[in-house]
Amino acid sequence: MRRADRLFEIVQVLRGARLRTAQEIADKLEVSVRTVYRDIDALVATGVPIEGERGVGYVLRGTLLLPPLAFSQAELEGLALGARFVEAWADPELAAAAREALVKIDAVLPESRRGEIWRDAVLVNSPALIGAANAQLALFRKAIRQKRKMHLSYRSASEALTGRTIRPLAIEAWGHAWTATAWCELREDFRMFRLDRIVEANLLEEAFKPEKGRTLADYMKRLSEEQSAKTKSASCA
Repeated sequence: MRRADRLFEIVQVLRGARLRTAQEIADKLEVSVRTVYRDIDALVATGVPIEGERGVGYVLRGTLLLPPLAFSQAELEGLALGARFVEAWADPELAAAAREALVKIDAVLPESRRGEIWRDAVLVNSPALIGAANAQLALFRKAIRQKRKMHLSYRSASEALTGRTIRPLAIEAWGHAWTATAWCELREDFRMFRLDRIVEANLLEEAFKPEKGRTLADYMKRLSEEQSAKTKSASCA
């Protein structure tokens, strides 16, 4: 955790006017008590109203108002553009979450800058992704989050229809389609499935645990090794 993030978290822990020991704070942030002492001294030096002493505990007195978020114009445009990509490509739940995030950001901007994030200076038009994303994306996100297996009825590029039980590991947007990277139990190997070729997808009750050789990290390592081998082969040619 970065020091700036840690200082912010200490202030959050101390909110509520309840005495907190340095050990409690250290345990929550997974740092040493000595680090907590140094951080609290730094916060007090900058004017944060923390009262207490080492060996007894600390409490935040009064109301501490954090300054309004200070975004540059480019940062606001970047956030708005990112949210619009989500709205164009993702499922309704993610789209609504992206819009709500912009509402929250706009609400804490300085009054003189409120509304800037809604300007339509940069737009996203990508209707090709919406149908496939709405049909399968939310289910895949849930399966990855809960580490649950899925059963697919999948139509390949050659129009062959197969049934697959998979361990979903990641989902990827390519600008023209969504794909899911998974461990396929039928092939006993990693496979990538296009979401718009899935005829039916069901979330199974069976959960899975990360196993050596079957994780996303293993897949990414394989891709890296294959790319390195291709580069080496090309340089030797």
